[in-house]
Amino acid sequence: MVRYPAVAGQFYPGSSKELKLYLESFCRKNIPKINAKAVIVPHAGYIYSGKVAGETYSRVEIPATNVIMGPNHTGLGKPVSVYPYGMWITPIGEVPINERLTSQLVKNYPFEADTTAHIYEHSLEVQVPFLQHCSNYRKDLSIVPIVYQYISYSDCVAAGEVLAETLKEEEALIVISTDFSHYVSQSEAKKYDSFAIDAILNLNPEELYRRVLNYNISMCGVIPATVGLIASKLLGAENAELVMYRTSGDVTGDYSQVVGYAGIIIY
Repeated sequence: MVRYPAVAGQFYPGSSKELKLYLESFCRKNIPKINAKAVIVPHAGYIYSGKVAGETYSRVEIPATNVIMGPNHTGLGKPVSVYPYGMWITPIGEVPINERLTSQLVKNYPFEADTTAHIYEHSLEVQVPFLQHCSNYRKDLSIVPIVYQYISYSDCVAAGEVLAETLKEEEALIVISTDFSHYVSQSEAKKYDSFAIDAILNLNPEELYRRVLNYNISMCGVIPATVGLIASKLLGAENAELVMYRTSGDVTGDYSQVVGYAGIIIY
């Protein structure tokens, strides 16, 4: 089973040569790297959020196994959808699904095997070229793609516990794909995004979930972020660091309606 790109040529360049040039412009070499449990990275068009994503990926070691988790923007498929087997294609090349881990996950609630949720979803697809490039195109790179619809906090806990149990003997990176505030003023985005970011930096998934709900923060990936935080803590994470925060206004110059992007390392 093969998933072909849905947003190549839209969110990022569709040719291998141009895509590699973009990635080289966003990612830094020869800087100290952290063995992280997780990263939080944005998933907008590369022209808007590529700098934040590239700076974050540049700061961590990219292992062979990468669990990429994002929000379900389309509403298709299962509430917690795991792409179960096969491979994903990017303009750079093929990346196989880690079927050993996906088969373990889907044995447990709330994970389910499902490809429908992934057909048109961009939040995971845009991360794969970064993983390819920042791993120096390692041949053993594999992914575990998961997208989430809105679920209760108790289901987030269940998902985080299953994920941590599945990864406890693995050298793996959890990639949490989310943008923060959507289509609000620059000042409003900075204010409310700081509430969510502070909860993440304090490694407090329940507070993150509560703040996003109570303050009506339009953070599309709050569910994968909550699950990822829960799993990371169970896997031994004790620290989180904000690498960069920017908004679309920093690119377009229009600060009246922006989208917020944060890069965070959890280790």
